[in-house]
Order: sequence, then C-alpha cells, then structure tokens
Amino acid sequence: MTDETTPPNEESESRPTHIERAAAMRTGLTRAGRPERGFVNPPVVRASTVTFDTLEEFDRALEVDLLNGPYTYGLLDTPTERSLAQAIATLDNAEGAVLVESGLAAVGVALLGFLSHGDHLLMVDSCYGPSRILCDGLLKRFGVETTYYDPLVGQDGRPGIEASLRENTKLVFMESPGSVTFEMQDVPAIAATCRERGVVTAIDNTWATPLGFRPIEHGVDLVIHAITKYLAGHSDLMMGAVTARTRSLWDTVKTTAMDLGHGASPDDAWLALRGLRTLAVRLDAQERTAIQLAAWLRTRPEVRKVLHPGLEGAPGNDIFQRDFDRGTGVFGVVLHPVDRAALRRMIEPMKVFEMGYSWGGFESLIIPQHPLTERSAVPWTEDGTLLRISIGLEHAEHLARDLAEGLDRLH
Repeated sequence: MTDETTPPNEESESRPTHIERAAAMRTGLTRAGRPERGFVNPPVVRASTVTFDTLEEFDRALEVDLLNGPYTYGLLDTPTERSLAQAIATLDNAEGAVLVESGLAAVGVALLGFLSHGDHLLMVDSCYGPSRILCDGLLKRFGVETTYYDPLVGQDGRPGIEASLRENTKLVFMESPGSVTFEMQDVPAIAATCRERGVVTAIDNTWATPLGFRPIEHGVDLVIHAITKYLAGHSDLMMGAVTARTRSLWDTVKTTAMDLGHGASPDDAWLALRGLRTLAVRLDAQERTAIQLAAWLRTRPEVRKVLHPGLEGAPGNDIFQRDFDRGTGVFGVVLHPVDRAALRRMIEPMKVFEMGYSWGGFESLIIPQHPLTERSAVPWTEDGTLLRISIGLEHAEHLARDLAEGLDRLH
C-alpha cells in the first residue's frame, strides 16, 4: 500500500507505478458504470420500445448521439447495457464500448467494420480457433484475403510486421498471449508500425483483462473482450465487447453492430456488471494459484514445459514483465508425448478439474489442445501433448492433489 502522506514526485505524476495503477483499477471496479447517485447498482431495464413526447424528438431519434445521447430503441442501447459499456470503456481507457452477444460476435464486428471486398487482413497464427473459422469462411466468401502471421514477428531477429503489410492491408489482428499456445506478441511495436501505415489494429485481450493489460495505452485501436470469461466470471452468460480508441472508430463499430442486428441482453449486462465488481479479487486468487501450480508442475517428470507468460523464465516472460501489470489463471502444460489411452486415464477420473470449453469462471478446467492442426504460418514445434488449464477458485492443495494423481496415472 502506498503512503498517501508522501508527496508524489514528478515521475509518479507522469507515469503511475504498478502498485498505484493496480490500486486505482481495483477501486475503479467498484465505481465504474454506476448511477450518479442513489442506488449503487443500476436497474435492469428490459425494453424494445422507447416512446417520445414530441414529434420533433421522434424525427430526431435516429440522429442522436448513440454513445451518450437519449435512448431510441432497445436493440441499440438500454440504461443497463450503457452502464456496463461505460464501465468497460473506462477500464480500457477507451472512448467507448460496443456490447454484442458473444466474444466471437465481437471479433466479427471488429473485422467486418473495417474490411471490404478486395482488402487484406493479417491475422495472428495463434488466434482463437473460431476467429480462424470466421476468416477462412465468411470473410473469404466476402472477398477478404487473410494471411496468418508469426505471433513472434519482430522478435528474436525475425522480420517485423512491416514485411507482411501490403498496400491493401486494412487491419492487423493480435492476441497476446494466444489462448492455446500462450505466445506473447510485441504489441507496442506492431501497433506503432501499423499506425505509421494507416492500418487499423485490433487485439483479443480476453486473457489479460483490463487489469493486466490495456492495449489502447500501447497504441492499439480496437480491443475485443469475451465478457463470457473473466469479466463476468461465473460461467452463466454469453457476451462480448469491442472498445475503441477514438470516437470515429467507435462509430464504425457501433454502426456495424447495428447493421448486423447485434445487441446484448439487459439481464446479461446486469449480471456481467455484477461480476465485474469482483474481478480483481477473483484474479488475485486465480493468478496466485496458477503461478503456484505452474511452478510445481515444472518439477514433475511427466511435464516437458509449462506455458504461462507470468511465470519467471517461461516463454514471453520478458514482454509480460515489460507490458503487463498482472496475469491470470489460464496456462498451458506440455507433457512428454503420451497416447490417447494414457491421456484418458489422467483426465477422466479427475475429481476437481473438469473438461469443458471456455475458461475464466469459478471452476477449474482442463482440456487437451491440438495446435498442429490450427497453425498455417509457422508450425507448432513443441514435441508433446498440450493441455490447457484454467484455474478456478478451488483450494490450491485440492487442485495440486488432483493434478498429481492424474499425472501418476500416466504411468
């Protein structure tokens, strides 16, 4: 805790320390998106129709400021949804946020808002699997060409992103760390190069959350969140968001969402806002347990490598230490090669860990991953069986015992 009686020096006034920023974010979670006075939680406003008092108001309904102006129709905005959108935008240091039905819908709105027939997209090779399906399916049918690029572009002597840019490249999409292989990208360098060339940048920041990384502060234009995961935190809703660096970018995202009929449920927005209040304390527990288990897993003979960028000495830890304030509870474990029967013996009898897609909830999950089938730009060269682990809120000793017994069953 900082000493509030100590006058701040010039450096702290211009660039908050990690501790100061973490404290501000934690306090901000309790206040962001709240009503100006009265009840501390906004009400759930379920609405389709909004009525107007005068003909002039009705005539101007479609000309209002959709970010801050009067409400016009339930699909476009309600007070409950606006409270959540304002809270997420505040945390991201963004001009505004657009809510949609899922994280994948957020990816789609971000891409479709800035790509047209004949355009070129650079998509990171370690992207979320459904994002690749969207690029190879819908975008391809619409005449958008996608090139997948090395997640480690510009690192370790590799060419920078500029080597892959074309005259018709309109957007570069990042994900750092990748949600399967946990490769860390040099986001500030990529964003700076794209800004010089007039290329829009977007990033899926679901893993880090705004508490761990704020891409807009590093020059990124659009930030995608699967609210479904850490922000909501209770595995009981589906929602996504796109936050935008400028009002012009927000207008494009919002217009695209409107054109496609995207919206969000006020009930789900209320639940997400409630989950957001406890994000910091949940991440405290999940990150602490994840790092503890990741370090312990390094000592197990069955484990070839642990992939958590927040773990000292792990791949990408240098970028993590430079750009991130904190990590979360999702990481990878590369086992020495095992066959399917052995993997079944390990996972199926587990008592605490469960198998299931998604992550970021209160329950711990473990699933096998197959990055060899999901890469096209650079091959996945780790020789072994990759597991993705999402740490929930169970006691660390119970999780460690469950993992230990599972690893013992591999023999």
